[in-house]
Amino acid sequence: MDGLQGPQIEALQQLQSILGPHDTEFVVSVLESVSWDVQKATDLLFDNETPKVIAPTRATPMEQLELDDNEDSSPTIRHSHRGQGVRTFNYLAVYGHSRSNWSFLWSLLAVPLHLVSGVLRFVFNVLRIPIPSLPFMTTNSYHSHRPTSPDSRSITQRWVQQLEEETGACSAKRSMANAVTTGFEAGPSTARRHTYPPAASDDNQKFLPDFFDGTYEEVLDICQREGRIACVVLVSAEHDDDADFKRSTLTDAAFVKILLDNDFIVWGGDIRDKAAWDASQKLQATTYPFVAFLALQPRRHGAPSGASPVVTTLSRHQGRAATTASVLIDHLNTQLLPRVTPFLVRFKTMLQDRDRDRRIREEQDRAFRETARRDREAIEMRVRQEKEEEERVRQHAEDVKRKQEDSARQKHQAGIRMEWRKFMRNRLLLPEARGLRLAVKLPGNGRVVRSFPPSATLTALYAFVDSQLIPSTSRPEDDSSQAPDGVVNDIPQLDSYIQSRTAGHAWWGFTLASAYPRREFRWKANVSLTETGLRDGEQIVMELITGRESSNGQISDDEYESESD
Repeated sequence: MDGLQGPQIEALQQLQSILGPHDTEFVVSVLESVSWDVQKATDLLFDNETPKVIAPTRATPMEQLELDDNEDSSPTIRHSHRGQGVRTFNYLAVYGHSRSNWSFLWSLLAVPLHLVSGVLRFVFNVLRIPIPSLPFMTTNSYHSHRPTSPDSRSITQRWVQQLEEETGACSAKRSMANAVTTGFEAGPSTARRHTYPPAASDDNQKFLPDFFDGTYEEVLDICQREGRIACVVLVSAEHDDDADFKRSTLTDAAFVKILLDNDFIVWGGDIRDKAAWDASQKLQATTYPFVAFLALQPRRHGAPSGASPVVTTLSRHQGRAATTASVLIDHLNTQLLPRVTPFLVRFKTMLQDRDRDRRIREEQDRAFRETARRDREAIEMRVRQEKEEEERVRQHAEDVKRKQEDSARQKHQAGIRMEWRKFMRNRLLLPEARGLRLAVKLPGNGRVVRSFPPSATLTALYAFVDSQLIPSTSRPEDDSSQAPDGVVNDIPQLDSYIQSRTAGHAWWGFTLASAYPRREFRWKANVSLTETGLRDGEQIVMELITGRESSNGQISDDEYESESD
C-alpha cells in the first residue's frame, strides 16, 4: 500500500468495492498480474458464463443455496453487487488446485496420526483415564465429533448455555423471557432478569444474539418463508481465537443490536457437533471462527421468467480478523443491508399482500358461509312455517268438519228424541187420575203438577216429564202415532226398548230428585212410583244430565241441555 501510486490506489479501491472484504495483498497481486486493469481483474475473478448445476438426489434446503460446482469441482458462491448485476466468483482462476493438493497431502500425513490417536483412546478408555486434548487426536472429520443427542434443538440450546457460561453474557431472548416471568434478581446466574437494550443501571451486563434453537435446515426454511436474513456462526473450541471471538464479537452491544433491530435469525454451533459440522460443509467453511450471512435473493440472470427466489449466501467471513465486531458491523451497514433490504422489503410486502388477500378471502368465505347458513336457516324456517301453516289449516278444516258432523249428528239425534217425546205424549202418557199428586220443577222457571194413579210406574213419570220439553209451538195433533224406532205401543215395551239401547237414565237425558231432603229417583224399568218412596204432594226437580254421563251429548231445539251434553 505504501508504494502504490494514485491510479493504483484508485484501482485497488474500485476492485475492493466490488469484491467486498478480501485480503489486500491478494487483490494487489491480482491487479499487478493484469497491469492494474480493473476490468481485466474483474473478468479474471468473475466468470460470466452460467455454471453447470449438479441436480441433487433429494430436495433439501441445500438446493436453495446458490453454491454450485463447475466441471472442475471448484466451489463458486453467488454474490450480488451494487451496479454489477449477478455474477459468479471463480476461486479457481486464482488458487487453481492448490487447496486440493494441500488437502490430499494432509490426508496422507494424518493417517498415522489417526492410528496413534485410536490406540491412545483405546488405552485411556480401558484405564478410565480422561482423554487429554492433543492436536493430533482431533482432526477435521466426522468421527472426531463429540457424542451428540439426536435432538438438534437440545444440542443448540446446550451450546448457547455453554456460550453464556463462557462469556458471562445472557441471551437476549432468555433475558426478555425472564423479564416477563420474574421480578427479582437471582444472583450471578446467567438466567437473571434483563431487558434489552440494557438499562443504565446495568451497564456491565453483556448480551448475546437471539440464537435460534432449531436446525440449520429450519433456518433456511424461515429465510425462504419469511424473507429474513440469517446469520450463521460456526466456531471451533480447539481454535486459538475461539474464546476471544465469543467474548468480544458475540457480546458486542452494537453488533447484537443491529442483529435484533433488523430481525436477523441467528444460528450457531460448535463444529464438534454434527449439526454445526454439516452446516460448515454446506457453507464451505475452512477457517474458524466463521460467520456467514444468508438471505432470499432473486435467481441469477438466465433463470426462467417468474422463477421464485432462492436462499443465497451473501457473504462469508473466516478467521479472527474478518469476524471482529467492527468489521461485521461495517459490512452490514455499508454493503449487505443496503444491497438486500430493498428486495426483502418488496418480498415481505408481497407476503403481507398475500396474507392480507388470504385473510380477505377467508373473511369473504366466512361471510359467505354465514350468509349461506342464514339463508339456509331462513329457508328451513319458511318451509317449517309453511308446513305448520298447512298443518294448522288441515287441523282447522278437520275441526270444522268434525264440528259440522257433530252438529249434524246432534241435530239428527235431537230430532229423533223430539219425535220420541211427541210419540210418548200422543200414545204413552197416562190420563190424570187420583193417586199421587206430584209437582215437577222444570229447567228454568217452569213447573207442572200432575196426579198419577198408584199403579203408575217410574217410566210413566219420566215420559210425562220428558214430554214437557216439547216446544209450545208443536201442536199435539201433529204428534206421531208410531215410534221413531222399533215397535213400542205401551210402557212395558218402552222399558224393554230403553234397556236394549242404553243404561236407562242416559237415554232420557235427565234424572229426577226430591228437593229437600234430596233423594234421587234414577230410572228403572218396571218400578212403581210407590216403590220408589214418592209420597203424595211431593215436589221433585228435573235435573238434566250433562258431560260424559250422557250417551248422546245433545242440546235440544228447546234450548234445554240434553243427556249427552
